[in-house]
Amino acid sequence: MSNDHAAAGRIASIDILRGVVILLMMLDHVRERFYMHTRTGDPMFDTIDADLYFTRYLTHLCAAVFIFLAGLSAWLYAHPRDDRYRSPSEFLFKRGLVIILIEIVFYYLVWADSFPSFMFLQVLFAIGVCMIGLSLACRLPLWLIGALGFSIVFGHHALVSVDFAAGGLGHVLWTILSEPGDLGQVGGLTINVSYPVLPWFGVILLGYVAGPLFAQSMPILSRRNALIGAGVACLALMLVLRGFNLYGETLPWSSQETASETIMAFLNFTKYPPSPNYLLITLGFGLLLLAGLDSVRGHSKLVRAVQDFGSVPMFMYVLHLYVLLVAYWLLFLIFGATHGERFGLSGVAWIWVGAALLALAHYPIAHAFASYKHREKRARAWLSYF
Repeated sequence: MSNDHAAAGRIASIDILRGVVILLMMLDHVRERFYMHTRTGDPMFDTIDADLYFTRYLTHLCAAVFIFLAGLSAWLYAHPRDDRYRSPSEFLFKRGLVIILIEIVFYYLVWADSFPSFMFLQVLFAIGVCMIGLSLACRLPLWLIGALGFSIVFGHHALVSVDFAAGGLGHVLWTILSEPGDLGQVGGLTINVSYPVLPWFGVILLGYVAGPLFAQSMPILSRRNALIGAGVACLALMLVLRGFNLYGETLPWSSQETASETIMAFLNFTKYPPSPNYLLITLGFGLLLLAGLDSVRGHSKLVRAVQDFGSVPMFMYVLHLYVLLVAYWLLFLIFGATHGERFGLSGVAWIWVGAALLALAHYPIAHAFASYKHREKRARAWLSYF
């Protein structure tokens, strides 16, 4: 662990996993910015090629793992290493509002060139609302928080048939909570909710309940075994539910003409809102990654670089979106429109190349800002929001 990180008392495995998520987000946003000529759908279309399918699928880890870690980090905030409990309610409430504001202002400006008459309330909106909800729920007993989280994650799918007439208060609330769609118009601007909040609220609650695994008194081996056990259980349950088309996904799977197409059909889960099977597979692998990273010792330069990205996630999230916006218009000016009215990459491999170049360009900034944050966070409270 670097001296800066050690001094800040941070848990390396959490920052490293969060860094992996940020890098995967970069991959997904390169795809969104430069590969819009080929839509992936939700669940993904069965007509897209396997390389695009699995590129998109890999990035499914992002939202579920990031929100789970947000809940886990909230528990760690409430239980610092000196064992003196501090209520996270005020911090979570303020941070939730700030994140929603970032979504409304900065994220809209990034995509205003493509959707000038639409405002999409996406993952930052969902995270912000979840944090505000957790600021209230954290006052409950831990077992009740866990029961509520499990009930939402697994029970939400049973509500897919619930519907409300457009224009009413019920429609507005249900769109925010469970059914993606348009809320209405404000001054000619259509407000659309892309990330319904309710299932993600269940995820952040489960992350909070997992917090005690990272208490200072918890033996490392016990924590690792618990994470592996929970991860395997998630994946096993997903295989049973999905394998027999029992529950957890609206679209059933069936055998296809080729093995790769059959695998794609089996794994084709809904993200908006996330189905139980989507959450089981993403959180299952996320827990296994967290367990594996818990044993990382003597970090290589690569691991420390990923950790830097993960220790300043919000700063990196906002920054890379604007860098992508500038890069897009530069390439558009140089090469012109290559796919309809837009500039677009010619193949999926270029998405990966673009993401690698984006990460390399951002690393010096991530390293410098992470060092500054860990050095100055106690004196500058605003740094905790990044």
